[in-house]
Amino acid sequence: MATTQQVLTTLGTEPITADQLLEMYGKGMRGELIRGVFCPTMPTGMKHGEIVMNLAFLIMDVVKPDKLGRIMGSDSGVKTESNPDTVREPDIAYFSRERLPLDADVPGYAEIAPDLVVEVVSPSDSVREIAGKANMWINAGVQLVWVIWPETQMVEIYRPGQPVATLAENDTLTAENVLPQFNVPVSDVFNT
Repeated sequence: MATTQQVLTTLGTEPITADQLLEMYGKGMRGELIRGVFCPTMPTGMKHGEIVMNLAFLIMDVVKPDKLGRIMGSDSGVKTESNPDTVREPDIAYFSRERLPLDADVPGYAEIAPDLVVEVVSPSDSVREIAGKANMWINAGVQLVWVIWPETQMVEIYRPGQPVATLAENDTLTAENVLPQFNVPVSDVFNT
């Protein structure tokens, strides 16, 4: 298996494309692409993974019965910019069937902004990085971004043109007009 450095050396100094990133993933290299620059990602730990799966199941319980849309995990990737390409890995992405039809065949990365993105903060993430990523999603056309803070058990909510809202464990997390049926206590997000 080629190392990340060997592959990047082979690619040269030109920006990496989304297609090349997909090939790199097939060679065992995991990461995001930010304006053509490969940024490796690392496993984030058990607590992070449990929260992601728990919240994915809570969302799936609402989406699946009525086939409201599609839910994807971080390894799916979403292309948000072209020339140079940006491909990001939201922890959870929900696409309504109106944005991404259920029968659409997407062999590579989705090139449509999700309706909802969930980012669970990793131990190595800074407040600045997380805010930047959430705002990047909003600028890409996402209607609602939830930033989940495991250590404080709080949720930040980003929406286009609105100030960031913060919810604590006694509050209720809703997906507003993105997924009106979704309504859970914030404490349920962290009960893994």
